[in-house]
Amino acid sequence: MDAIVAVYDDWGIGADGTQQIALSVDRKFFREMTRGAMVIVGRRTIDDFPGKKPLPGRVNVALTRSSVQIPGFTVCDSPEAAVELAKTVDRAFVIGGGSIYNQMLPACDRAYITKVHVMPESDTFFPNLDEDPQWELEQILQSGEENGIAYEMCLYKRKGTA
Repeated sequence: MDAIVAVYDDWGIGADGTQQIALSVDRKFFREMTRGAMVIVGRRTIDDFPGKKPLPGRVNVALTRSSVQIPGFTVCDSPEAAVELAKTVDRAFVIGGGSIYNQMLPACDRAYITKVHVMPESDTFFPNLDEDPQWELEQILQSGEENGIAYEMCLYKRKGTA
């Protein structure tokens, strides 16, 4: 299982339930990487989806403690259930939000991190993999600038994984 996220320079990922600054190049990367895959998302992040609808072309899984039905989503009530469900597909991505990343990152072997080189005020953060001894930067996949904002798309791997 993999994680995919855009982070700011302080590893912030958003405020008030949404990304403050989103780059179209990152949105395109996200769509290409996750198309055809399972995506695991928290209920509050679903509220930030266009129309609060499942992402097209993906198997959408909501990880939530509430026993609710969410149209278009398979609902899992624990990280363990989501991990087991992810084993049934070729590719699965954890896509947020903050608490879901924290719960699911221990089950991930790779993390696709778009580093957006700005620092808006965030209230939600992704773990800083540069400071985590279990993770290493494997490769910078792409770097550039959009609307005057520099970015790097990075692949991190958990140490000791193939």
